[in-house]
Amino acid sequence: MKKPLISLVALTASVISANAFAASNMENPLYMPKNREVYLKTAAAAMYKTVEKTEATVTKGTDGQTEFPVWRFFGDIGYGITDRLDVHGHFGYTHDGEIDRKGMHRGRIGLMYRVLTENDPFVLDLYGDAYLSGITPMKGTYKRYGTSAAFDFDNYSNGRWGAIVGTRFGKTLGDFTLAAHVEYLQTFGNHNNEIAIDPSLRPLYGNSEVPTALCGTTISQLGFPDEIEVNLKSTHETVAGFDVMYQMTKKWSFGAGFEYTEHYDNGVKSIHTKLNEVPAAMKPLQEAVVQGLLAATKDMDDGWDDYVIKTNVAYQMTDDVQFSAFFEYTLDDAHKKSQNATDSKMEFGVRMGARF
Repeated sequence: MKKPLISLVALTASVISANAFAASNMENPLYMPKNREVYLKTAAAAMYKTVEKTEATVTKGTDGQTEFPVWRFFGDIGYGITDRLDVHGHFGYTHDGEIDRKGMHRGRIGLMYRVLTENDPFVLDLYGDAYLSGITPMKGTYKRYGTSAAFDFDNYSNGRWGAIVGTRFGKTLGDFTLAAHVEYLQTFGNHNNEIAIDPSLRPLYGNSEVPTALCGTTISQLGFPDEIEVNLKSTHETVAGFDVMYQMTKKWSFGAGFEYTEHYDNGVKSIHTKLNEVPAAMKPLQEAVVQGLLAATKDMDDGWDDYVIKTNVAYQMTDDVQFSAFFEYTLDDAHKKSQNATDSKMEFGVRMGARF
């Protein structure tokens, strides 16, 4: 009787120990810092992508173009206020030399509260973050391509502040963790953007009839300055996904996951910048250009859906230092005017994690 009882106690202890060890793994999708614990993760990655054929990429002549390397850098930091409440920040920077586009692509800071703990049937976390894309303005150039016009992005900011609410839930059983997450982002429309316009650009007049004598009129002659701001509409995104992690040994773990993100269309409400005065004869043309611009951009039809497959392998160098290598493959389904459409997108990189 004693031997089975001892074996049962030993087995239970080993399961609890493994469970606790897996839960403390910084690559665990349910990881949360303990009271007064700080964690820091930094990562660097290279991305390869080929541009998909859409109306926007055909207009710009970029369909089928290969972009490599696209350099990506990430930083995640968190502090355990208690064992069930943390403050965290997530940041990312991208540099794409192929199209001369660079800047922060991810920025958020917020709180997470653990509603249900490992002692409950499953772990449940709720979080709320401030979305920080409004720190820098959206920058780019409005250009004409043949009989159409398109916006060339200079950075990755959309210029808007926002709020994120989300939840993650799952369970760690022994060496295996299964987790899922769902979140919603709401941005707030504003005019935090800088859109350069070539002063020699010939305007698009929309549906108005242009007098022959004015066909050569440049957009600057119609009162448009070299740079304008526009009032953008609010927008939103939804995210859902799941992750698994297997603690192979005390040193090695493997993770995989899938994530879906729906990026909704952008839209312009109005031109924020006051245009320069023009002669009375040109006022109807100025208004025609404004209306043509708004008609073309009120619903930009530029959204896209991402389907991301993720894997990583991690090595525990010490109790508090971890190294991991990761790979992501992204499929997307883009709207016809999206410039973010890709035929293929692959990202591979390394990540270091530490806690104090």
